[in-house]
Amino acid sequence: MTFCRSPHRMSPSPQAGRNIRASLLIVGLLAATPLFAQQSVEEPSAARDVTVQPVTLTEQPVNVTEQSARNQIVELAALAFQDQIAQAQPVADQPAPPSPEAQAPEGAAPAASQDPPGGKRVFGVLPNYRTADGSAPFMPISAKFKLTIAAKDSFDYPLVLLAAAFAGLGQLEDQHHQFGQGLAGFGRRLGTSYADQAIGNMMTEGFMPILLHEDPRYFRRGSGSKWGRTGYAVSRIFVTRTDSGGTRFNFSEWLGNATGVAISNLYYTDQRDFSDNATKLLEQCGTDAVSQILKEFWPDIKHRFFQKHRADH
Repeated sequence: MTFCRSPHRMSPSPQAGRNIRASLLIVGLLAATPLFAQQSVEEPSAARDVTVQPVTLTEQPVNVTEQSARNQIVELAALAFQDQIAQAQPVADQPAPPSPEAQAPEGAAPAASQDPPGGKRVFGVLPNYRTADGSAPFMPISAKFKLTIAAKDSFDYPLVLLAAAFAGLGQLEDQHHQFGQGLAGFGRRLGTSYADQAIGNMMTEGFMPILLHEDPRYFRRGSGSKWGRTGYAVSRIFVTRTDSGGTRFNFSEWLGNATGVAISNLYYTDQRDFSDNATKLLEQCGTDAVSQILKEFWPDIKHRFFQKHRADH
């Protein structure tokens, strides 16, 4: 028998060699068994001549049984010989087990790599990275991905536009009088407004969810009445999911924004009392509630107006 193997061939191990020699010895002993049986039958005996016929009748099935047993033992020895030859081959000849990625079904993707419903931006401007499909099976995300979501929401250019809008309102109402007016005053308000948004996002979407084992994503409902979906979106600033899939009070939202408000006292020197800080905290959480309403209905708006308009043309 010829065995075709890879060019990287290894010699059999000492244990495999001993097993091969033992198999060959068994085959040789079995081949010599008929000779010993024939010598024992040819012993002279006077009494045996009288009972030759009965002995002949009973020995025939015994010889057939012995021959069958010997054939089975020879086959088992040959199989053992082939098994030892196969075990002596190098491990490189055996195919490597498939990786977990190869065993995953086609089309499956980690939660971290799926695009959010409606795309990555609301109206092509506002970040939409932390929106997830609420009807899909829950899959927790890692601490690294929580920080990735927070960083994308905090350092994306549309956040500068939002900060500019708040800075313009503050300029019109002359908030934080110490900043002054003109371009210099607008620039100060723009920087502080951007700091408010960025610090709040990093705290509520990154650091606090990691410490408290909460999921910072907004799980879009996508079905039901408009008022029901609006109420659901607003309620998510009070209710959130945990890393284990349960629900509880959204500590990350409120503690994270409260931490951001406390830090803002470093540059808002004229508004440091309790009422001012409470107002800033409600503004931050209210802004998050409005953004979640937009995230809830944006895929519907996009499908109805933008994609339908493209199909018509």
